Amino acid sequence: MLALAGVGAGAINSVVGSGTLLTYPLLLAYGLPPVVANGSNSLGMAPGGLAAAWGYRRELRGRWGQLVPYVSVMVVGATVGAVLVVALPAVVFARLVPWLILIACVLVIVQPALSRRLAARGVTAGEVRRDVLLPALFVTGMYCGYFGAATGIVLMAVLALLYDPDLQQSNAVKNLVTGAANLVAAVVFASSGRVDLLAAVAVAVGAAVGGLLGAPFARRLPDSWLRALLVITGLVAAGVSIARAYA
Repeated sequence: MLALAGVGAGAINSVVGSGTLLTYPLLLAYGLPPVVANGSNSLGMAPGGLAAAWGYRRELRGRWGQLVPYVSVMVVGATVGAVLVVALPAVVFARLVPWLILIACVLVIVQPALSRRLAARGVTAGEVRRDVLLPALFVTGMYCGYFGAATGIVLMAVLALLYDPDLQQSNAVKNLVTGAANLVAAVVFASSGRVDLLAAVAVAVGAAVGGLLGAPFARRLPDSWLRALLVITGLVAAGVSIARAYA
């Protein structure tokens, strides 16, 4: 069941994100404490993101050198977030999660209008200075390492505004950096004994398959469909997060 959930989560993450909403509850049902379930999920989701990035390798071609600082900042942020999970109670942050997701949904909706206004002023997303994009990626990385549900939604909002308004190009980068961030966060969790290896491997095998299957489908989606899926999935994720945090 964990492997099958991993397939679904990997496929969902390759398209929009929020695959954690499938795997995390099942890891809890498997009998894992919340922090261990979170750590196991981070390890399990990492191969899915990297497999989806491989599926998007055409979009990433020629951009690898440009992406090194972005991946590095996400990884550092994810490390900080994972350390906070181990060191601090999660209740306050858990209550912020749904509102972060809702803000990301709004950003995804208004991104075309914002991009047009910037273009009218002669500014494109790719020309926005790194001192805006890098801090945003660091904060998103912290969120990914801390819990990560709907990280893809938040990250797509950031990338579409500050990296590339072409959602397919941004989705390619999203898959790469989330895969790397989850992997590094999992190392922190594993080093503190917060990973159930058997459960994580089951999810990882499924997520890798799902990422490979989902990427070709995602690459064929028109921007309007991808944007709609991002918003719908984000609203569902926010609703689930609100139910959990305020129950």
